[in-house]
Amino acid sequence: MSVVIVIPARHASTRYPGKPLVELRGASGQGRSLIRRSWEAACAARGIDRVIVATDDARIRDHAEGFGAEVAMTSTGARNGTERCAEAVANLGLAPEIVVNLQGDAPLTPAWFVEDLVAGLRADPGADVATPVLQCTGAMRSDLIADRVAGRVGGTTAVFGHDRRALYFSKEVIPHAGAEFGPSDPTPVFHHVGVYAYRPAPLAEYPTWDEGRLETLEGLEQLRFLERGRRILCVEVEARGREFWELNNPSDVPKLEAMMQCMGIA
Repeated sequence: MSVVIVIPARHASTRYPGKPLVELRGASGQGRSLIRRSWEAACAARGIDRVIVATDDARIRDHAEGFGAEVAMTSTGARNGTERCAEAVANLGLAPEIVVNLQGDAPLTPAWFVEDLVAGLRADPGADVATPVLQCTGAMRSDLIADRVAGRVGGTTAVFGHDRRALYFSKEVIPHAGAEFGPSDPTPVFHHVGVYAYRPAPLAEYPTWDEGRLETLEGLEQLRFLERGRRILCVEVEARGREFWELNNPSDVPKLEAMMQCMGIA
């Protein structure tokens, strides 16, 4: 039984061109690229048999191979990271038990997020896909709301049922909660962490489906699974004192660097 992590990375990002090669400075003061930090995060997870960077860009390929990553070249036709993962797995002729998509803009993803995600999918044979969710504190919820007020597309939120099956994902802050929360208070909002664990069959089918209406409106690739009636398991993970944020916009760079310095991440 094998688990493969694929890190999809493209240079031509609409919101942030060249994002995978952006350098982030941690506590050591030395800069390392976003794609390298994401690869290091993937390599830190236990129980992973292979880590592959999937890209359609020679600059990212050369850079990733330079720090020792395995790289799979994919076409420019992939519409999102899930399609790129599916293409990489198919091109390499892999037949793993589980494919993990660790998107290349989440360098602060703790290893246990990935480990808990894989364990969650294994424990629920009825799920096609699993993805982590992190309960927001009042401060995290305020940051998400601030992004929306400023017109920035920031983090994604998730809502799910009592069985932890996903009901919806949105770039808006949902569910609505009129109450005020203190910075460290738990809230009913769950931040969706941009990692996915797929069973091979639904992953292989995914690129053959047309983009869904909700997927197009929200710009969220996972909604294609929901629109096709596939089951996504939301696996709640714990921060364990770690801060988590994704690099979505140029304004996130100083925020991420401050977090890394605070947490002592070199």
